[in-house]
Amino acid sequence: MATYTTEIASDQLVSDNPIHQRLLQAYYLAMPYVSGSLLELGCGEGRGVALLSPLVEHYTALDKIQEVIDKLKPKFPEVTFEQAVFPPFSNLSDNTFDSIVSFQVIEHVKKDSEFLAEIHRVLKPGGTAVLTTPNIKKTLTRNPWHVREYTAQQLTDLAKKYFSEVEMKGVAGNEKVMEYYEQNKKSVERIIRFDILNLQYRLPAPILRIPYDILNRMNRNKLNKGNTGLVAEINHDDYFLSENADEALDLFLVVKK
Repeated sequence: MATYTTEIASDQLVSDNPIHQRLLQAYYLAMPYVSGSLLELGCGEGRGVALLSPLVEHYTALDKIQEVIDKLKPKFPEVTFEQAVFPPFSNLSDNTFDSIVSFQVIEHVKKDSEFLAEIHRVLKPGGTAVLTTPNIKKTLTRNPWHVREYTAQQLTDLAKKYFSEVEMKGVAGNEKVMEYYEQNKKSVERIIRFDILNLQYRLPAPILRIPYDILNRMNRNKLNKGNTGLVAEINHDDYFLSENADEALDLFLVVKK
């Protein structure tokens, strides 16, 4: 199902590789933060389950798409997968998990304050949660699949309402990654120059999703064909954890209860 929308980056399509590797690296970067009983909120197609499951005693993963859950259960029988639309986390008790991860999810959640409050509720005292989300300062155009995006300061301020320990970092890219980013930026600018009425920000999001996906797929394919192998060469370790969240591609939020 990953090819149906560009919002779900595929590990099978070369044109999606830079995004897939960027998402995958979040799991590598989260490895030092997970232990004990782990909850993943929005596991998607299970990109990082194989990485994190050996590090914990128990792994629970939630996602809203039943098809995803059905495919993951036989692949990872040791993991508890559940279909759920959240917040709230209706079936989860207080003080249950030692660690929580949620990557590229909060931007899709309408009630982001309730989302963070629920993470605090189900974390054990002393537990750690790691979240990633796009850095709006690096966003090239409106993504109609996102309810909102954040600056590092905005997300930090929101998290401090619920957690006493908040650390903001970022997922950044090396020269290879940033070369792809700049090529992508120029390509997107060529497309949106035709939006003279600024409709991408004026129209309701549901109307924009289909044209966004079509143009985004066309753009990724174009970049793949035109950049002499760069798209395929990018690997997860071309992304790294940065202390400068404002300049990173994604925000990397670490909170403790």
